[in-house]
Amino acid sequence: MRITISKENYLKAIAEAEAEGEFVIAATLARWLDVSPPAVTMATRRLRRDGLIEVARDGRVTLTGSGREIAERLIRRHYLIERMLTEVFEMEWYKVHDEAEQMEHAVSADFEAKLAEKLGDEKNCPHGFALGLESKADRNRRGLIALHELPASRLATVVSVFERDRGLLEYLDGLGIEPGAVVEMITRNADQTLTLLVNGRHIPLGNAAAEKVWVSALPSLEPS
Repeated sequence: MRITISKENYLKAIAEAEAEGEFVIAATLARWLDVSPPAVTMATRRLRRDGLIEVARDGRVTLTGSGREIAERLIRRHYLIERMLTEVFEMEWYKVHDEAEQMEHAVSADFEAKLAEKLGDEKNCPHGFALGLESKADRNRRGLIALHELPASRLATVVSVFERDRGLLEYLDGLGIEPGAVVEMITRNADQTLTLLVNGRHIPLGNAAAEKVWVSALPSLEPS
């Protein structure tokens, strides 16, 4: 069985979409990978033939054990490459996802081992994620909430940001919203936007963008 770049991309997209809580069907993959429905049909047919996915009667696509193993290997390489690009080459955090998407397919097992030896696997990637996939439920269990859920007048530390949208990452970077930043919820507005205080500036942010930013609320200061 030949594992192509296309197959790897599909398997990783299935794993990542599942982690985001999506019910993965053909339309989900077309959206995540920005490909046509006929292309998804052909790809899933090949993946199913190779025993890497299963497709239920309702159209739901899930990974087999072999498919998940390939996806997790690619996700590990992606994590290591992102860290290499920021920690070794000092590339901007909002650029490294796209670079890693290209490089992850060309990394040999030997080079992956060298990266792991040099970087370790204890630190988060530049977007705030630890090694491996974490579901929304996992984040909630760690006490994290999406930014739009932060109560008014509360401070929070940005922990992670959804990394698959380069335009969003650049926009957030321009606002100063990145992992490690401290934000304060000022108000929720009637037009589905938030007003936040970031680095001394009041900035608006739409709910759709805020849903992709995960934060840890700081303890509220009780009046003495």
